Amino acid sequence: MEEKYALKFHGGKAMSLLPILILVVFAIYFFGFAGVYDTMALALGGLVGLIISSFFAKNIPSFWNAAIRGMSDELGNTLALILLVVGVFGKMMTRGEIAQGFIWIGDMLNVTGSTICVFSFIVTSIIATATGTSLGTILTMVPVILPVGALTGANIPVLLGALISGALFGDSIGPVSDVTIASSQTQEYKDGSRPDIGGVVRSRVKYSLIAGVLAIILFAIFGGSGNAMSAESHALMEEYSNPKGLLMLLPMIILLVVAFKTKNIFLAATTGIITGTVVGIASGIMTPQDILYVEDGTMSGFIIDGITNMIGTIMTVYIIVAMIGILKGCGMMDNLITKLMESKVCKSPMGADLVIAFGTAITSLLIGTMNGPSCLMFGPIANEIGKGAGLHPYRRANLIACFSSTLPALNPFSSVFIILTMGGVSGVLAEYSFIDPISPMSLPGGMFYCMTFPLVFLISILTGIDRKLEGENNKATKN
Repeated sequence: MEEKYALKFHGGKAMSLLPILILVVFAIYFFGFAGVYDTMALALGGLVGLIISSFFAKNIPSFWNAAIRGMSDELGNTLALILLVVGVFGKMMTRGEIAQGFIWIGDMLNVTGSTICVFSFIVTSIIATATGTSLGTILTMVPVILPVGALTGANIPVLLGALISGALFGDSIGPVSDVTIASSQTQEYKDGSRPDIGGVVRSRVKYSLIAGVLAIILFAIFGGSGNAMSAESHALMEEYSNPKGLLMLLPMIILLVVAFKTKNIFLAATTGIITGTVVGIASGIMTPQDILYVEDGTMSGFIIDGITNMIGTIMTVYIIVAMIGILKGCGMMDNLITKLMESKVCKSPMGADLVIAFGTAITSLLIGTMNGPSCLMFGPIANEIGKGAGLHPYRRANLIACFSSTLPALNPFSSVFIILTMGGVSGVLAEYSFIDPISPMSLPGGMFYCMTFPLVFLISILTGIDRKLEGENNKATKN
């Protein structure tokens, strides 16, 4: 069996894990200490890990050949192309001022206290679903909502928890989210085909909605008593509001419909881009220069911004699949999967559910809750475990998406979502003296969706409710 693996290491197969260990160290440093919240940091750490680890290979060319085989796999290339297309769609939605449209609604409704917490959760959910970026949604909403919430009697840690929760809600169900894409495309049916993204989202929505309703109830109870909206609050809301931004809901709806009907994310995203561009230009929200503009040799516009914004994520994707190629090339991946599948836990569907859920959570925790890369890193292992237990690919993808984004995000010391939110808070505190200092330790207690979403899945895991197995012709069957 050993002869079929061309790649060998000084020190044994365990040395193939060194690139991942180095990547984790870089993630802890950049996200926890250096204040860098860019996926390019993960790509950098991964590349350094590959270079250092190559010198422990008995045959260095075999090491790089294994990495290249991993990078040439269909998974990495498919993800890269999808991310480029949906990156353009996400930036188009941001340029179309969809967030400003919802802020206008909040101003009209005079949201205060616990109401603004509920409003913030719902709005950030929609924006994150439309744009596919949780971190971008948080950065957009914190400077606007935090001062208004402070003036209207909101419980500030709960308000910030609502913003993070909403962003993660949208990130988990958005067809253009890297979490949705990576969690679904790392899974396979028995025939080797991959599940359609629209079908995965459709199967996940019921879990997300149940968790979302529970979170809304908690935001309404603990969100604050509320004061009348002052003139200063109105002025802040008006500054960032634009009712025309609501027109950008049309391309979002069209994307969802096309994705569910055709099961083709490329067709859905391109249809959404075309529709959004037409709506933006016709309504006056955008000009032709907002699409693509060149001046003095520099390009601008949502097309180039969307591509540029995804470069770090795509580089991370290729680095991770290169690491997977090395694990496969030396037999370490086969060893890990064999040991897991031979364990008593993984022999039952419930046990496989638990291993996938908490394996994903641990992976996400190690790399600072960068949920998209976490799905990609643990996804191939979850794929083999799930297939061995007969779990349907939708089920596996849903577990990966849930547990990469929720429980690890509650860790105030390494969660990129809490750290990034606190960065936005610092900017607001410097501008508005009436807001009291906020501790990052207070935020996890208000991130209700990060508690309710895994709770809903844990109930499903332990009771078997709605657990789907893979039947004939890729059909889902009841447990």
